[in-house]
Amino acid sequence: MASTKSKAISSNNHSGDNSKVWFYSLLLTIQYGAQPLLTKRCIRQEVIVTSNVLACEIIKVICGLVLMAKDGSLNKALKEWTLIGSLSASGLPAAIYAVQNSLLQISYKNLDSLTFSMLNQTKLIFTALFTYIILRQRQSIQQIGALFILILAAVLLSIGEGSRKDYGSDDPDKIVLYGIIPVLIASVLSGLASALCQWASQVKKHSAYLMTVEMSLVGSLCLLASTYKSPDGEAMRQHGFFHGWTPLTMIPVFINAVGGILVGLVTSYAGGVRKGFVIVSALCVTALLQFVFDGKPPSSFCLLALPLVMVSISIYQKYPYHAKKKET
Repeated sequence: MASTKSKAISSNNHSGDNSKVWFYSLLLTIQYGAQPLLTKRCIRQEVIVTSNVLACEIIKVICGLVLMAKDGSLNKALKEWTLIGSLSASGLPAAIYAVQNSLLQISYKNLDSLTFSMLNQTKLIFTALFTYIILRQRQSIQQIGALFILILAAVLLSIGEGSRKDYGSDDPDKIVLYGIIPVLIASVLSGLASALCQWASQVKKHSAYLMTVEMSLVGSLCLLASTYKSPDGEAMRQHGFFHGWTPLTMIPVFINAVGGILVGLVTSYAGGVRKGFVIVSALCVTALLQFVFDGKPPSSFCLLALPLVMVSISIYQKYPYHAKKKET
């Protein structure tokens, strides 16, 4: 009788966790897919990038602390927290992510939504590379093949973007310099930061919420320090922190912050496989939203690259590396 009750409780807990996974995955899919479109529509060109990123980081800190207080982990985290431990686990990834977010904001404004989302997937290549370098995690033959397919898709997109003139500018060099290059550098930084976060979680055992709070705080401090000499800092001193902001600006800023929380939750509850499906689904959401709201079908290069991106990510997630068992 006791065994039956135990199984029933276990089944209910598993069902509850599974429901959370589906809920968080759905929200993250929508957020990933809609973010580029929302950013282009709601954030004006004159908005200072650093102010946008800083506001997002502050919202992430607030959300993280509220959620930690709600699940009862805040008091324990405060008692056990140390500055050295926090910096060693979250400091470097936070600084990297802060730079990455600034680059993404620049790229958002100079690429169409679907192309941005697809180029942004190249971060898987660099995640795999830095995971191997830092954690010595190998890739299967299928995964290596998938990464080469993804590289081919990125090349197709780069060729297509250099030849298009539907961005309000007739200069293809500007599209490459302020659109393609920033998102590719951001992908490299994302891969490095992801590997460092994985190392920190395995060694430090930080929760998703705590990592989010710490990284957002450190990232904000790095951004504030950069404003001392940066053009954005000068612009904020001249025009104010909220220069160019409108009430609509808060929509993509808040949604982007929520997305940062959701990434940690999906990874925590479901792991990288479900997150991979989320990324693929988000590409479809982006393509649909761009067609519905902009009335702009994807270019021929995008149409060629889209299935390559989807296939490569699916293969990468489906065929992980398995170490061969040694014969005794």
